Amino acid sequence: MSGATHVRPAEERDIPAILALLRQVNLVHHVGRPDLFKVSTKYTSEELSAILRDEGTPVFVCEDETGQILGHAFCIFQQILGDNIRTDVKTLYIDDICVDENHRGLHVGSALYDHVLAFARASGCYNVTLNVWSCNTGAMAFYEALGMVPQKIGMETIL
Repeated sequence: MSGATHVRPAEERDIPAILALLRQVNLVHHVGRPDLFKVSTKYTSEELSAILRDEGTPVFVCEDETGQILGHAFCIFQQILGDNIRTDVKTLYIDDICVDENHRGLHVGSALYDHVLAFARASGCYNVTLNVWSCNTGAMAFYEALGMVPQKIGMETIL
């Protein structure tokens, strides 16, 4: 990559590149937890098309000056209203974020994350959240370097 990148909303034409990135994400999870993850993609082309049309599930891509997709961020607006113990804050949840393995270390991930933060602020969100698998130590270190802190921790016992 020679220079400039641009983050924008994903479009139908981006689906093949997004599917390739989803395969990379899945492989990281499959290698880390083959007991839980099959080799596949999280979404089909048809499911991606529906996600891209839904205003409640914004998706962003980062592209270089040639239009090559270098990464993506899938987001979901979440808000619990009228709960007995939880406040009514609006959250933008990052459901999936990936930087192409050939472009890691070039600030693509931070460009996507900064764009998501700005989008969340402009959308009236209180916070941005995400989940990360403990076997994905590189992602955990990346998110911590961005200033994210643990909100809750999931635990398990395998039987």
